[in-house]
Amino acid sequence: MKIYIFSKRNLKEILRDPINLFFGLAFPLVLLFLLSVINANIPPEANNPMFEINNIAPGMAVFGTVFMALFAGMLLAKDRSSSFLIRLFTSPMSAIDFLLGYTIPMLIMVVVQATITLVTACIFGLPINVNIFLAVFVTVLSSFLFIGIGLLCGSIMNEKAVGGICGALLTNVTGWLSGMFIPIDLIGGGFQTVTHILPFYHSIKAIKAVLAGDLIAILPHIGIVFAYTIVIYFIAILSFRKTMYGDN
Repeated sequence: MKIYIFSKRNLKEILRDPINLFFGLAFPLVLLFLLSVINANIPPEANNPMFEINNIAPGMAVFGTVFMALFAGMLLAKDRSSSFLIRLFTSPMSAIDFLLGYTIPMLIMVVVQATITLVTACIFGLPINVNIFLAVFVTVLSSFLFIGIGLLCGSIMNEKAVGGICGALLTNVTGWLSGMFIPIDLIGGGFQTVTHILPFYHSIKAIKAVLAGDLIAILPHIGIVFAYTIVIYFIAILSFRKTMYGDN
């Protein structure tokens, strides 16, 4: 019940800001529309699959979840800088309870965002089948990575730093290293090796695999994402616990 009440408060804080709603829900749709227009104007003889809907829809779904890192980090950093969290530290809630209270609202946002993005992609030619709902589920699993990054940054940084790291930096790193904007497999070399080591590339590959109906191919990609997620959440819990003891 205490996690539910805290989660409900955090969800209201997120929904109260229209900028959050725009970047979390509308901005991926704007990019989806623009990239679809670009693809429609590419001559067929060019044979460039980069902007085909099967490639850009998973990218936009993941791109929307990147903003959850910013929302979670900014909200946590804001609460840390005020007396709100200090008062709550006197409650019987643990560090895990607090982080779950920040995570659950973000997951709700991800479900809505991923559903809207992938259903909208059907207008531009994405096949309509049960794989879309499975892709939403995989997107939610991948979103733990970005939410964890946001919580980690929010536990150790102020609002301004969180805005820089989880905003401009993380969105650009995810965009370029995930294959969202450039064809990683065609570039090859050391750049491809780095992208395969990091989790961002695998987040999109997992969603592409489920949309293609290749459920077996999901496992290695989602496994890498989850390995990073576990480490990040573990560090976030330690960092937040240190903040609790320090403020107490």
